Amino acid sequence: MTTTDHRTSPALATTTAPGQRPHLHDRGLLRLADAVLQPGFVGTTPPDWLRRRLAGGLGGVVLFARNIVDPEQVAALTAALAAENPDVIIAVDEESGDVTRLDFEQGSRRPGNHALGAVDDPALTEAVAADIGAQLAAAGVTLDYAPAADVNNNPANPVIGVRSFGADPALVARHTAAWVRGLQSAGVAACAKHFPGHGDTGIDSHHGLPIIEVDAARLAGIELPPFTAAIDAGVRAVMTAHLLVPALDPERPATMSRSVLIDLLREQLGFKGLVVTDGIEMASVSQRYGLGGAAALAIAGGADAICVGGETADESAVELLRTSIVDAVISGELPEERLAEAASRVAAFAAESAALRGARATATARWHESGRPEVGLEAARRALAVTGADRLPLAAPAHVVEFSTVTNLAIEARTPWGVGAPLRALRPDTTVVRLGEEATVADVLAGADGRVPVLVCRDPHRHPWLAQLIDAVVAARPETVVVEMGVRHGAPVGAVHLATYGAATVCGRAAAEALAGA
Repeated sequence: MTTTDHRTSPALATTTAPGQRPHLHDRGLLRLADAVLQPGFVGTTPPDWLRRRLAGGLGGVVLFARNIVDPEQVAALTAALAAENPDVIIAVDEESGDVTRLDFEQGSRRPGNHALGAVDDPALTEAVAADIGAQLAAAGVTLDYAPAADVNNNPANPVIGVRSFGADPALVARHTAAWVRGLQSAGVAACAKHFPGHGDTGIDSHHGLPIIEVDAARLAGIELPPFTAAIDAGVRAVMTAHLLVPALDPERPATMSRSVLIDLLREQLGFKGLVVTDGIEMASVSQRYGLGGAAALAIAGGADAICVGGETADESAVELLRTSIVDAVISGELPEERLAEAASRVAAFAAESAALRGARATATARWHESGRPEVGLEAARRALAVTGADRLPLAAPAHVVEFSTVTNLAIEARTPWGVGAPLRALRPDTTVVRLGEEATVADVLAGADGRVPVLVCRDPHRHPWLAQLIDAVVAARPETVVVEMGVRHGAPVGAVHLATYGAATVCGRAAAEALAGA
């Protein structure tokens, strides 16, 4: 999520007279506005301002890596949040794989969606999601902003990629449903995202507004089946996408479009649960409408809850959002009954979550008693695709070169990835370096005398410099091994090629085992 300005959209400016700001006199509207907010915050304990607002009716909170140290701390944190408001929705963006919050420090213990789609065993996907649900239940989380139900049919997509189960809508649909069933078996709500589908985009919506130039028939055949499957599986929440679909609404992004959220999602697809926005401070919407204006327009368009807090995570942002929402009601731009409806859906979601405390307690006990089952490692091993396996295990020590590329903002920059560390644990004679875009063939092969070059990369098809460099190294050293940890695209390169379909820690370990013959 990106830092944005905090202007309110002129179209939603208040008509209240000076000295009569609604936050000074209309407590009822302010409580409705508080109910629909899901802000983030800084710190590993609740700040005073958050405690105060929770006690006053703030409807939700979203946790990020900055709020998480270890399991005991996060459980204490969520207990403290619930002590201020027992009905609070506690959300986190735990997709697993490349996008992890609870395991960001050591990397995910489970592969992400793309690896699960490569295995194509819905029972395995359901088991992995149930394992995630048990961990989240033990942490005190009630809503997970996952799974990504996007069909990644654009290989150049800079923001979805391995977060998607794949490019085939039927495959994505069956695994989305399995993931929803698995997670929700633990009493934690799933949230299918990013509606109506973020897979066919070439722009990261953290930075700009993607436009999906397809007709309604194409949407129905490609983008929508996974969301239909999620709804059929009982998904409790859906997250909106900050993108423009002219075939549905030529003016408003999906997050604030009644055509998308009411006509399509509610009426056509029959979704009855909670609609949550993607981070409202993302540039795709906040730069056009201002932070407060985007929030008010989203509620007016059919969203029920506003997610905020990737980088905008202080009390002033929460105050701006709720005041902007109330101002929009006062000015007539946001019907009060629409705001009341949104707050009512938040309350219904909270009541259902309260009724699932027993399921979360059972899942928590399972998590603590399980000894941390290795279902994630099993999935990563099954996902691994090897070309040239007859050349494994490596006959000589490896010189591992990991190439750093820019990742999207959904991925924590501190989350470890790669093959070097797990391979060195198995083969201590391994050497490891990490290089960037300025690297040359000489840089890559420096230190590789007497060793097998092992090149580790993500999505070289999206980075021409990287694809060219890998080709040049393979030409110079034909025995080179390539480990691709992103979306597999194009013919395998190298004497041995390993595709992990993601860069989670377990994916690196599975590749290292294959290289070492472990």
